Parts: sequence; structure tokens; C-alpha cells
Amino acid sequence: MATKIILCFAFLLSLITINSTGKTMDVLDAKQKSIVAIAAYTANGDLGNLKNALNEGLNAGLSVSEIKEVIVQLYAYAGFPRSLNALHTFMDVLKERKKKGINDVPGKTASLYPANKSKLEFGTENQTRLVGAPVKGEVYEFAPAIDQFLKEHLFGDIFGRDVLDWKTREIATISALASLSGTENQLRSHFNVGVHNGLTEQQLDGIVAIVKAKVGDVEGRNAAKALSAVLKRNENTSKVTEVSSHFVGSVQVHMLVGNDSVFHTQMASVTFEPGARTNWHTHPSGQILVITEGTAYYQEKGKTKQIFSKGEVIKCSPGVTHWHGATRDSSMTHIALSPNQQMGGVVWLQEVTDEEYGK
Repeated sequence: MATKIILCFAFLLSLITINSTGKTMDVLDAKQKSIVAIAAYTANGDLGNLKNALNEGLNAGLSVSEIKEVIVQLYAYAGFPRSLNALHTFMDVLKERKKKGINDVPGKTASLYPANKSKLEFGTENQTRLVGAPVKGEVYEFAPAIDQFLKEHLFGDIFGRDVLDWKTREIATISALASLSGTENQLRSHFNVGVHNGLTEQQLDGIVAIVKAKVGDVEGRNAAKALSAVLKRNENTSKVTEVSSHFVGSVQVHMLVGNDSVFHTQMASVTFEPGARTNWHTHPSGQILVITEGTAYYQEKGKTKQIFSKGEVIKCSPGVTHWHGATRDSSMTHIALSPNQQMGGVVWLQEVTDEEYGK
């Protein structure tokens, strides 16, 4: 029997933010995941998928001003046509949601620029802080105008707006560049800038995994290769694994704790994209699932499908055939804790059909 439990908030936080080395773990939250998709689809002009991503972003808690800020920023990387098309799509989404009675949060407006500095001074300071050092190069000597435009406009006008912090802006920029072709040098540069502004290796891996799942294998592989070069690691050692066997749909697994002879326990953070789910399966020693983002479906063989929300826990009894996954409309992440591995690992069975999933 599955048991539904509401965890004490402090305990939940301690469980999902500490890894096996005792260090704090920073994975992408629901808002950040939505920004990856919004930025990627804005940059590559996929307006159909952008519409879905915009709805997911609003449902995840992004404000109207935050999404507008992402789309406006990306004109500097993907061009005015892509940015304007995305803004028109966003307007349509907001109109549709308003007709349904959904009143989305407007969000904050940008603060005024400092009155005691020119745009060039302000932008130069921002660029230096963002990158970690003064930016120089032969191309800026060859074309001084672009250096001035970058400093005054991109880093003064755009990055000077405080609707989004710089870490969030780098998530958007990296996602956009990873979705475009011919931008490998800029992508590597912004991976470095992202690290300088606080993006963790896990968060960068998460961006790459989402690009791979939502945009395409080629873009995902190219982004993974660029990130591996920046982090000076073998490109096959990514901690985020795209899973296809034993799952229906797109699923990413991030292993947190591996089985050993002392604890006999495995723990992983698993992200299911909309509609994705496990196959039917059993655990000889049972399993505990902690929903950390989104809404989960869980069903035991012969019983009614159950719904679990963020902060709730599912206790899967030993030997019970079951499946779990995301809803059709949004992604879901859970921590999967599998104890007593000496009793045996998961036993995978047949796929969950669309008919079974839809009941």
C-alpha cells in the first residue's frame, strides 16, 4: 500500500539539499527549468512549443515581467524577429489565460538607472563584474563600435535592469545559445560566466539535459561537449543521465547516493518531462519517493491512480507492482530513495500504455 505523508518543511529541505558528501546541492527549480525552455524556443523560433513553455512557466510561478524580461534580453542573442515573435506569442497566451479567469502575477518593474553614471560607465562596470575581469580582445579593437554597443546597451541597458538577477540571465543566455547553431564559442564563454555568477555544475548539467530533451539530441550533445570543455572533464561523465530504457517519454536521472556495502541505499533525483513515466516495476525492499517539484501520478496494479503534490511522500511497499511519473501538462521531479539494496534491485516489467496512463 502507498502511504501519503506531508513532510515537515525543514526536514524536506534537509533531505533534498544535501548530497552524499554533505555539501549543499543546487539543482534547477521549476521556474529555472521553465526559463530554459522559454529561452530555447524563443531563440530557435519554435513558437508552438514556446506557447506550452510559457504556460508552464506561468504555472510554475514566473511573473509576467520576468518572462517578458527573458524574451526581451534574447533579442541581443537571437535577433529582433525571434524576440518579437516570442512576445506576440506571450501576448496571445496571456489573453487566453485571462479568458479562462487566470490572473497572472504582473511582477516588478525595473529600477531607475543610476543618474550619476553614463550608460558606458554603468555598462562597463556591469560587464566587468559579470565576467570577473575587464573584457578586451582583438575584435573590439578591430570594431570599437561593437564594444561600445555591448557595454552601453547589452550590459548597461539590459543587464542593468534588476527584474532578473544575473544568474537567471545567464540561464536564459546559455539556453538560447545552446539551441542555436554556430555559437559554440559564445556558449563556452557563457558557461564560464554562469559559473562565475553562481551556477553550479549540477545546474549547468540540468540546462544541457533540458535542451537535449526539448530541443534535440544534436543541440544537447553539442552543449554537453562545450560544457565538458569548460569544466575540463570527459564529456561522457555528466552526472545527469538521459534515460530511455524502462521509461516512457523523456526522463533525466541525477544520482545522489550510490549503493555501497555500508548503507545499502541508492538515492537519485529524477525529472520526468510532461507525460513521462516509469514502466510497471517492483522493488524487493520497497522505495520512498519525495516529490520536490510539480505533481506526480502514482498507481499500484489493480488500484486507482493517485496524485501527489510537492512536499508529499510516497512509500512504495516491497514487492508491489506500480508506476509513477509526471502529469500530461507539466514536468515533475522526485527524490527516489531505495533502501536495503542487498535484497535486490528494481525489477522492471512492461510499459505503461497510454490507455493505462490516461485512466
